[in-house]
Amino acid sequence: MSMAWIVSAPVIVLALAAFVAWVKPRIALPAGLVATVWATAWVLLVPRGVLLEATFIGLPVEPLAVDGVTKTAGLIFGAIGVGAVLYAMRTSADHRLASFVLFYVSASFGAVLAADWLSLIVWWELMAIFSTLAVWHHGGRAVRAGFRYAVLHGIGGTLLMLAIVTQYAATGSFLMEGGFISGVPAVLAMVGIGVNVGFVGLHAWLPDTYPSPHIAASVFLSVYTTKVGVVTMLRAFPEGHAWLVFMGAAMSLFGVTMALFQDDMRRLLSYHIQSQVGYMIAGIGIASALAQSGAIAHLFNNIVYKTLLFMIAGVVIYRTGHEKLSNIGGLSRAMPVTAGAFLIAALSIAGFPGFNGFVSKGMVTDAAAYDLGSSLVFWMLVIAGVGTFMSFIKFGYYAFYRDAPDTFDASNVNDARGVHKVVMVALSIACIVLAIPAALSSVVGLGGGPVSVPALDAYSVSHLQKGVVTAGVSLVAFVLVKKPLKRVKKVRDVDALYNPGLYYATRGILWGIRGIRRGVDAFYHALVAWIRSTLEDPLPGEDAPIGLSVFLVTLVLVVALIMTLV
Repeated sequence: MSMAWIVSAPVIVLALAAFVAWVKPRIALPAGLVATVWATAWVLLVPRGVLLEATFIGLPVEPLAVDGVTKTAGLIFGAIGVGAVLYAMRTSADHRLASFVLFYVSASFGAVLAADWLSLIVWWELMAIFSTLAVWHHGGRAVRAGFRYAVLHGIGGTLLMLAIVTQYAATGSFLMEGGFISGVPAVLAMVGIGVNVGFVGLHAWLPDTYPSPHIAASVFLSVYTTKVGVVTMLRAFPEGHAWLVFMGAAMSLFGVTMALFQDDMRRLLSYHIQSQVGYMIAGIGIASALAQSGAIAHLFNNIVYKTLLFMIAGVVIYRTGHEKLSNIGGLSRAMPVTAGAFLIAALSIAGFPGFNGFVSKGMVTDAAAYDLGSSLVFWMLVIAGVGTFMSFIKFGYYAFYRDAPDTFDASNVNDARGVHKVVMVALSIACIVLAIPAALSSVVGLGGGPVSVPALDAYSVSHLQKGVVTAGVSLVAFVLVKKPLKRVKKVRDVDALYNPGLYYATRGILWGIRGIRRGVDAFYHALVAWIRSTLEDPLPGEDAPIGLSVFLVTLVLVVALIMTLV
């Protein structure tokens, strides 16, 4: 057993998270910076292999192990954690929020580095708890959103736990080797993990929660929960699954469709988390070398540009006090650095040639066309790409390039603070550098995982044509639908159906339980009154009623006699 686990990313970040909870606010975030820098260095330098082995009820468990996939995920988790902490240092984030998000980061590291299901479920639940606390910390509307978040993730965690139990009952092992067996364990695992990754129908927590907390908390939330779910899904179904292919394609389409209707900046970005994760899930489901390499590469790229987009939205909210696109405009002149970073991030997430999303998204769509041989899935992913372009044309147009509405004065708005500019510029550069296939392959393949990006020939004529045509079609489509979209005030999501249903169902259950309790209580008091009226007459020569005591003693003796005879 290697002693590297003592100074491992989850342990050190966990220890510093506990420390941060008790220190003065000015020390909290610098300590968080130390934690995330340490985690990044540890993941980069630690050798692959099982670092901690133990036994539970006589069975082997491996709470800490490093392989190609976890090394890649851990590296981007740590590096983006550094940027997120630097970003938080120049906001109003306090030491309690810093402690909650660091506990959350620690649990995320623990979940992706676990090599057995039992260890993973412990970190999984801790991740849900501390991310909920990070949401609740902001108060106001975040309290209700955090409650719904906790309920959904509690259900998902319970289903995953049941999957682990049924897996153990069938195999006698908690180790992850080979993923979940088919049948009940696989179904439970797919749905349980599906909550975290935002399966269509199980996703409403995502756009409901991420726009609600402190802007610094939203940056952290955009990185970890869904991406831990992606890595876990790969562990659970290493050979892929047809359901994952079509669910991933559906996620990509549904997310961009809903994003187009959003006015709230962070809510629009939240739907795009679901959409972009859909590409990863589809890649995992296809399960070819190209598809799974694309899923891993897209996870890496998505964390980079999606973190940048949430930082940009946070800066706009912080500087303007507005969260809705309809309330702002003309910010390109007042916030040139932020506007430039947005342009790079938007082209990256949309998959325009020369930006990192173009390469990794192309890997998954090519795998759908050639490895899977499904034109349906291919076109679903391509159409989702058009919708992504349209969404960010909308975001950029309303926030930065149109004339400001009469109620908003863009001339009084300042650009991002110095440290925010540094972090956003660094991530913007990463979006461009990672568009070079050799660079993406080198970085994403550091752990020795199944990544071979140069073999994709990402910048072939056909790929470039597809990227340019997609952008052109998206621009024309946005111009055509801009006015109709503006007239749409609100589009209800699936939670509009199940939230009232769950509310009234829960209230009905509570009424039923209260009615049963009252009935039992009334029966009990009637029975006691009858027993007393029947048995509590004084015996001859006695001044006190002891008939009830005699009855109870006799009853106990009769029961004891029956049990003895049996």
